[in-house]
Amino acid sequence: MPDVRPLADDVCICAFVPPERLAELAPNFSTIINNRPDAEEPGQPSSAEIEAEARRLGLDYVHLPVVPGQITDEQVAAFGDAVAGRKGPILAFCRTGTRSATLWALSQSGKRSPEAILETAASAGYDLSALKPKLKEEAPIK
Repeated sequence: MPDVRPLADDVCICAFVPPERLAELAPNFSTIINNRPDAEEPGQPSSAEIEAEARRLGLDYVHLPVVPGQITDEQVAAFGDAVAGRKGPILAFCRTGTRSATLWALSQSGKRSPEAILETAASAGYDLSALKPKLKEEAPIK
């Protein structure tokens, strides 16, 4: 089983999952979010291959490719929408899990305190402390 790490009650992340390993995860998730661009590495399965297997297993599939170190506000919003628009549990992956963790963290900005976001990521094994200046304080409860 791939090393799946929880970030929220309904969101987990992990390193790359090839299509042939999705069957191991299918009983535990309803949606797969792939954050890898196609052809990031030689021999990497395409998003279409991963999507075909995910759909065959009855999983929803979202391809939101992100180039390392080049995450945009639009991609953060799209990740937040993908998570909010689906009933969990959701598994997001990229090559190592860091981009997926970063997208989740930035999508939580203004919803959770920066400290809570960074602590959650750290407990999953991701040091995202460099994001602290980008994370907004928790929105006031109305």
